[in-house]
Amino acid sequence: MGEKISMLKKYLLTPGPTQVPETVLLEMAIPMMHHRTSEFESIFSEVRQGLKTVFKTDNDVLILLGSGTLAMEAAVINTLNDGDTALVINGGKFAERWTQLCSMAGVNVIELKIEWGEAVDPQDVKKILDETPNIKAVLMQGSETSTTVYHPIKEVAEIIKGRDNTILVVDGITSVGVHDTETDKWGVDILISGSQKAFMLPPGLSFISLSKKAWGMVDKNSQKKFYIDLKKERKNQEKNTTAWTAGVSLIIGLNKVLKMLLEEGLDNVFNRHKINALATRSACTAIGLKLLAEKSPSDAVTGCYLPDGIDGKAFVKFLRTKCGVAIAGGQDQLDGKVLRISHLGYHDLFDTITAISSIEMGLVKFGADIPLSAGVKAAQEIFIKYIPEK
Repeated sequence: MGEKISMLKKYLLTPGPTQVPETVLLEMAIPMMHHRTSEFESIFSEVRQGLKTVFKTDNDVLILLGSGTLAMEAAVINTLNDGDTALVINGGKFAERWTQLCSMAGVNVIELKIEWGEAVDPQDVKKILDETPNIKAVLMQGSETSTTVYHPIKEVAEIIKGRDNTILVVDGITSVGVHDTETDKWGVDILISGSQKAFMLPPGLSFISLSKKAWGMVDKNSQKKFYIDLKKERKNQEKNTTAWTAGVSLIIGLNKVLKMLLEEGLDNVFNRHKINALATRSACTAIGLKLLAEKSPSDAVTGCYLPDGIDGKAFVKFLRTKCGVAIAGGQDQLDGKVLRISHLGYHDLFDTITAISSIEMGLVKFGADIPLSAGVKAAQEIFIKYIPEK
């Protein structure tokens, strides 16, 4: 058989950027409008309210023109001064970024190192805070994308909530819109997210909410900043505009996305991610792939180890170039060893089936002895419970 399949559709199943709904793309394609107009201010006002609903906060959610790392840096340099001490919960590649940002700002860092694939024990956080009462901030991930772990935000927040001089800062870039996060109720002082994850947009926007306690630290902050001065941004965004040039098309798209999410219902959004994650984990297990995060997996992305002898870099490239299916490999010590399969954003059960099917066929092509279709069957057995009756 010399024939080959000539048409190759592309499926973006990476944990960012994620797929953008066609209706959102069309919305962003409308003629450009000026960002200092009443027309744009009306859209911005709707977006501000929609973000507060998704973040589950009564506080402002500021929109910054830049990826999630910009909001992470803004959180550090607007609240922590040179010489302050912060606790970084370091259990993955993106958690390491907190340490780098703090070090850049002259902040002393205490690292609570977590084995990759494991979640933090809140009691370990409590022990360090009790022993070091001058800690001004605890910085952590919600969903650690590099290790596919979900950390217990609620339980950590409970420990910090009563400490008047310490704030909890959460990178929720791949957990907001995936896991239900009760920002105000739990006591999360700063929560961050980004446009190219569960918000189903191209990269380019980040979002940050601050509690009253966090704003109190901003008021006392003496770090030099210009573009990411959160006080300046809040002053402008309260008037439904931005301090600097707005990401007009992205914000127009965001308005459409927020309406879609709220129409679906946030509980349904969380449940959709949970079901796709459950089906993916079940499928990986069925074909003999060991899960990366066995005890506290994220519903945003599933990680699994490849069989011995398979080059993960070559495998991911094969799926992308020969099957049209883009998933992610591992980072740092996991490079070439694991796969990471996203369930983020504009993702349904058939996206999951496509991902699992391509992985199975790819493994066979790479010489692995795996039961072809076992993973698809395991996923289908999960999904069929949730498909409506005829």
